[in-house]
Amino acid sequence: MTVEPTPLRIALLTYSTKPRGGVVHTLALAEALAGLGQDVTVFSLGRGGDTGFFRDVAPAVRVRVVPLAEIEGEDLGPRILRSIATLGAGLEPERGAFDVVHAQDCISANAAGRPIRTVHHLDEFTTPQLVACHERAIRAPVAHVCVSDPVAAELREGWGITATVIPNGVDAARFAAAAGPDAAGARAAWTDRLGRYVLAVGGIEPRKGSMELLEAFALLRGAHPGVRLVIGGGETVFDYRDYRVAWQARADELGVEPVVLGPVPDPDLPSLVAAAEVFAFPSVKEGFGLAAMEALAAGVPLVASDLPVLRRTFDGSAAFAGSVPELSAALSGVLHDGPDPGRRAAGRTLAARHTWDAAARAHLELYRRLPAAERVVIRS
Repeated sequence: MTVEPTPLRIALLTYSTKPRGGVVHTLALAEALAGLGQDVTVFSLGRGGDTGFFRDVAPAVRVRVVPLAEIEGEDLGPRILRSIATLGAGLEPERGAFDVVHAQDCISANAAGRPIRTVHHLDEFTTPQLVACHERAIRAPVAHVCVSDPVAAELREGWGITATVIPNGVDAARFAAAAGPDAAGARAAWTDRLGRYVLAVGGIEPRKGSMELLEAFALLRGAHPGVRLVIGGGETVFDYRDYRVAWQARADELGVEPVVLGPVPDPDLPSLVAAAEVFAFPSVKEGFGLAAMEALAAGVPLVASDLPVLRRTFDGSAAFAGSVPELSAALSGVLHDGPDPGRRAAGRTLAARHTWDAAARAHLELYRRLPAAERVVIRS
C-alpha cells in the first residue's frame, strides 16, 4: 500500500494585493498546491487600506494581509525599507509554523530572511535601498526558482547560482471561454465602448515598453484610423509618475489619444483581452510573459518584443519586433490581415500546455527534494 507523504505547511510571500504578474502567480500557485493537498498560507502587504487580494482566493488557502499605512510624500527608498520591516513583522509570529517559506519578489524575500525565492526577472535599480534589496534577495535565499531558462541563465552567469526552472501556469480555460459564444455579450460590451483596439496590459512603465508602443501606434494610425490604443493594469509599488507624465506629453505631441483603463476588475479582464484585435507585448525585460500567454489562450494575435526569453516562450505563436518601426508594421499587419490561423492554433495549444497543476507539482517536487533545514526560513 502506498503511503502518501505528510502535507507540507507552505507559506508563499508576495509584496502586493494588486493584480501584478507575480501576485497572479502567487495566488494561482497557492491554489494549485492546496489542490494537491498541501497546507498553504499566502502573506502579503496590504497597501492603501487593502484587506484582501484583487480577487477571491480559494477557501483552502489561508490569507494573511499585513497592513502597510500610506505616508504622504514618502520617498521610494524609505518605503521599500518600511515594506520589508512590516511584512517581516507580520510573518514573525507564524514563522515556526511552516515547512516551506517561498518568496516571490525582492521585498518579500528580504522580509523572510533566507527563503526559497522565485526570480521572475532580473531588474536594474538606481535607488540604493532597492539595489541592496535586489542583491540580497538573490544572494540570501537557500534555493532559487526561475520561470524560464533565459532568466536562469542570467542568474547563473551573473551570480553563479543554479536555479530550478518551473514555467508559469496559465488559466487557459478561463481566457478561452472568454473568446467563446457564451461570452459574446461581454466582448461586445468592450467593443461597443472602445471600437477596434490594440491592447496592452501592465500599465505605463519603462519595463513594459510603453513609450515604444506609443511611438509604434502613432506610425500605424494613418492606415487604421478607427483603431484605438488601450492600456490596462498598472498597479505597482514603484513610482513611475514622471515617466507617465512624459508618456502623456508624447501622446499629446503625436496626436494619439490612448485609453488608459488602469486596473481592470478581475472578472472583466478575460473579455477585455478576448475582444482585442491584437495584443501588444513590447516589454524591454520579461521573465515569462503571463499576460501574453493569457492572450494566446483567448486566441488573440500576439506581437511581442524580440527578446530571447519571449522567443523561447512564444516562438511559433507570435510575431516579434526588434524596433519601433517593426512593432508598428507587425501590429498593422495583424489589423489589416487578421489572425494568422497557424499562429492562433499554436498559441492556444501552447497556453493549454502551461497548467498551474503542473507548476504546483514541480514546486512540490523541489520542496520535498530540499533538506528540511534548507526549506524552512532562517532569520538573518
